[in-house]
Amino acid sequence: MTEINSGRIKVLPPEEARRIAAGEVVDRPAALVREFLDNAIDALSLNIEVSIEEGGCKKVEVADDGEGMNREDLELCSLTHATSKIRSLDDLDFAHTLGFRGEALAAAAAVARLEIIGSTGKEAWRLETGPGDSRPQRLEQTRRTKGVTARTLNLFESIPARKKFLKREGSEAALCHQAFIDKALAFPSINFRFVQDGKLKDFLPAVSSKKERFASAVLKTGEENLLHEINVTGTGFKAAVVIGSPEIFRNDRRQMYVFANGRRVQDYSLVQAMEYGAQGWFPNGTHPVGAVYIEIEPALADFNIHPAKREVRFRDSGAIHHAVSGGLRNFFHSYYLKNSRVEAETQREEEFNFTYNAQNLKNSQNQTSQQNQTDRTEIKTTQQNLENLLKAAHDKKENFAYNDKSSPSFRENYYAEEAVPSYGAARYAGRAFGLFILIELGDKLYIIDQHAAHERILYDRFLSQPVPKQELLAPIPFRTDSDDEDNFLEAKRGELKRLGIDIEKDGDIWRIEALPADWRCGDAETVKEILELRSAGENIAERWAATLCCRAAIKDGDYPDDETAFALGKEALMLPNPRCPHGRPVWTEISREALYKAVKRN
Repeated sequence: MTEINSGRIKVLPPEEARRIAAGEVVDRPAALVREFLDNAIDALSLNIEVSIEEGGCKKVEVADDGEGMNREDLELCSLTHATSKIRSLDDLDFAHTLGFRGEALAAAAAVARLEIIGSTGKEAWRLETGPGDSRPQRLEQTRRTKGVTARTLNLFESIPARKKFLKREGSEAALCHQAFIDKALAFPSINFRFVQDGKLKDFLPAVSSKKERFASAVLKTGEENLLHEINVTGTGFKAAVVIGSPEIFRNDRRQMYVFANGRRVQDYSLVQAMEYGAQGWFPNGTHPVGAVYIEIEPALADFNIHPAKREVRFRDSGAIHHAVSGGLRNFFHSYYLKNSRVEAETQREEEFNFTYNAQNLKNSQNQTSQQNQTDRTEIKTTQQNLENLLKAAHDKKENFAYNDKSSPSFRENYYAEEAVPSYGAARYAGRAFGLFILIELGDKLYIIDQHAAHERILYDRFLSQPVPKQELLAPIPFRTDSDDEDNFLEAKRGELKRLGIDIEKDGDIWRIEALPADWRCGDAETVKEILELRSAGENIAERWAATLCCRAAIKDGDYPDDETAFALGKEALMLPNPRCPHGRPVWTEISREALYKAVKRN
């Protein structure tokens, strides 16, 4: 090991400096895939093939049919900062290409054997160079159709210290494939092939839209019909957002992509914008699948802040964030208004007519005659009536029909001897497992989650009318733990007031002086819930409504009487958005045919 004298400054030899600097651009095989693909795409290629061996450590090769390179191009391309994309710093404000700084091929040559074959259609030339060469490069004439083949061999062979930090072969191959997918997602009009150790592993043919390419590259079979594309615009930018329906969700964010001018970038704020826009439509703890494709004027974004251009700094990131989250909120709202499955079944009717049917099991053979003898009375449950029924059921346990020794069993109560009026096409079929309300409608059985249904009903009501609040006899004092929390409370004081939360500050102490009338949490939990609204971004009202209504809604294990349960079921099936504020479905359905099939009945 060479002894280092920290008290003396010396200039590194050019070759050593070049190899060290190359690590900022080429840190693993996937970086070579990315850089070679950038060049191929910038060359207007229509067909690109990536080939790797041993995870890319032995070989990375990208072949294209683009504009190609002539002899003069090859003589210069591997030199540091040799580029055809810019001539001065000012050109960065107008550069629309993926690459522009000219360090990629020089970095590749510093850490691996580099071979490039280029042809513009007339003649072809081959360049070979690499680390430690006595000559900078070797150039010879060869054969090739128009285009370029760029190849590296034996990555980091001359730098063992760097090679030992690479992952195992399979992991490096997966990273190379992800770099391939990243480029393919951004450029759907190009045919992409990925070959691993001599075998074709992936083929993505050219398609006409980003949505089609996303479906073929990312989604599982059968999910493609649940993918949508929306477009938003702003000053100096436009964005296409590809998003999956709530039926498609993942447990992590790995299938949430952000692209800016064709580059995949690490931008948490836009991933967050996607989640804000989809908030309330996906189950808790899950994430949507999709991508944001930003096309922005180069002068309004700086891609020169990271050697591999993985990051970007937008001049007005807030405007883009707002456009994406707002566009997604509008999409999900309108999508479910138009596509509610129950609405589609009942679009010919202005109002549901429900049948409450409790038939005596012993007289089931006489069902038709008994039904004709029952009184038919229309149930018209107003919002206020429903609210009163649910409040009574929730607050007064004596109104619940518990299955204990002191009350009739569910079966006895359901099949009561007394005639029970019926009211139309649907039937109340009872309850199950202390949580689900069962309603027959046509040839389907709807299984309704009573907590999720009540929660959504209260949530919609909360957001559509003024919030009743109560003044606290003893205000709740608290101190914040950071300037960020102080700034949040100061900035959002007016919005919190509209949500039923009055807060005031006296020195370094905050006081909560009023809360929504139905709020029932302790002081510490109240403060915690309010401060956690910081993470809601633009969706403070929605987050607070979800918190409030979750606590107020009827719970799993509560047993409302049949009339109350049926009224709640009716309201649930008429919801324009049949999901609770946390994204869980309010109900599911099973057809008569599926039930018959399950028990082998023809």
